[in-house]
Amino acid sequence: MEISFYKYQGTGNDFVMIDDRSEAFPEKDLLLVQKLCDRKFGVGADGLILIRNKTGFDFEMVYYNADGSQSMCGNGARCAVSFSKFLGIIESETHFLAIDGPHEAEITNDIIHLKMGNVSSLSNAGQDYFVNTGSPHHVRFVDNLDQYPVVAEGAKVRYADTYKPSGTNVNFVSAIAEDEIHVRTYERGVENETLSCGTGVTACALVYGSRNELREVKIQTPGGNLKVRFSENADGSFQNIFLIGPAQQVFEGKIEILNSENLN
Repeated sequence: MEISFYKYQGTGNDFVMIDDRSEAFPEKDLLLVQKLCDRKFGVGADGLILIRNKTGFDFEMVYYNADGSQSMCGNGARCAVSFSKFLGIIESETHFLAIDGPHEAEITNDIIHLKMGNVSSLSNAGQDYFVNTGSPHHVRFVDNLDQYPVVAEGAKVRYADTYKPSGTNVNFVSAIAEDEIHVRTYERGVENETLSCGTGVTACALVYGSRNELREVKIQTPGGNLKVRFSENADGSFQNIFLIGPAQQVFEGKIEILNSENLN
């Protein structure tokens, strides 16, 4: 089987993108997903995204983490919007479906304004926070984030009994300025630190913004800069949440897969 693909990145979070409107990709073949995302033996990516037709929407984004598990991915969704514009499916605005429900987005000069799902509340997790922004996120404020052992400490929280069996993503945050934070993320499904995580920075921005009475927060990640804008209601819920940042095509290619059952 020969697969045509495109590689996209959103602030360093990278994805194998496949135009699967013909539904030819074997979506249940998780070994194939793992192979394509493998940085040694495949294309290499944090995740894989299929673009499919969906009645009532411009398209459906089917997202897989590098290990074959599925979740919502904010940076992946921004890349999916950019890819769909490249394919001629959309122009400057879109209404599409992801695993956590419908989303809206606008795209201007490679900058995507992605409307995220509403968030009902922020939960305390000891001295930390827990937020579900379409994917689960643990948020911890730390000092000296540049030197912080993100992988070691992130793995402890990700596999903690509190979050079993599915686990959680883990974000570490330091304030840079009154309206700006630095975020590093340990992502489940990748089982490592990634250069950026869209749902993660959204969770961090909601926590930081709520604590400091802000409605727009700038975020620095190892992979680049993002911005989150939102409204907070009197009951502590959030709506009109927008994840704002770039998404770019890196390259395109083809890969021949002989037998995914022999990939391991």
